[in-house]
Amino acid sequence: MKKSVSDITSEELSGLYPAGSWRILVGCAPCQPFSRYAHGLRRASDEKWNLLHHFGRLVEELKPDVISMENVSELQRHSVFARFIERLETLDYEKTFSVVFCPDYGVPQCRRRLVLLASRLGPISIVSPTHTPDEYLAVRMAIGHLPKLAAGGVSKADALHRSSRLSPLNMRRIRASQPGGTWRDWNPELIAACHRKKKGETYPSVYGRMEWDAPSPTITTQFYGFGNGRFGHPDQDRAISLREGSLLQTFSPDYQFVKPSGNYCFKTVGRLIGNAVPVRLGTIVGKTIARHIQKMDVNP
Repeated sequence: MKKSVSDITSEELSGLYPAGSWRILVGCAPCQPFSRYAHGLRRASDEKWNLLHHFGRLVEELKPDVISMENVSELQRHSVFARFIERLETLDYEKTFSVVFCPDYGVPQCRRRLVLLASRLGPISIVSPTHTPDEYLAVRMAIGHLPKLAAGGVSKADALHRSSRLSPLNMRRIRASQPGGTWRDWNPELIAACHRKKKGETYPSVYGRMEWDAPSPTITTQFYGFGNGRFGHPDQDRAISLREGSLLQTFSPDYQFVKPSGNYCFKTVGRLIGNAVPVRLGTIVGKTIARHIQKMDVNP
């Protein structure tokens, strides 16, 4: 079913559950209206703003046994989230929500996500972290084995291992960049005009290289662009490739986002990868729900 959640009915969803099964409903409202990358703009007029309301409508009508939702941590500061929580309370769900630091669960990126769990069966909370700080997976562990690429290059062995081109100016910039550094480290003639202004000085988290031995920054939908964040490769003069972004999102090494002989549009594939819940985090949520149901020891 490919349909907006605002148009989906509870009857349609109900028909997808086999008879005698647990009803588990997992959703994720688009994060863009709530993200800090919106720079404080309130986008209540954005049609995505109210999609969480429609998710709540489906919960109220379907009354699933267990619910999960993840989003950016900033969501909890908005009234639409408060109303969603009130709705769950009215429906007598036991609920918990917390901001999860993804490296604690084996994701090699410094991503923080709000994870909500709710159950009609009893108390529920996410399983304990699987990794301690000295066990965090780093960029080297995730992508260090991939063959080298030039900016704009494509691997012969893997069509998804491709990087975007760099302009002559951006090539000079990345060569002047150090892992973990910022554009503030550059010579003045390389600094973009917008960053020379007072307002631009507050945005250092662009035009940077990743560090080999630390988790990556949060993978966004534009991670393939050197100027879109700290997405420069640790030691190659290019932004990370589509495959590298997918590995940092913990997709399997052979996962295909494009049909054979399909078009590898950076914007389209980058959006698919960057918008995804890290696969490892999704696995953790699934294990949490499975253990919760086993612990309750009741029949559907």
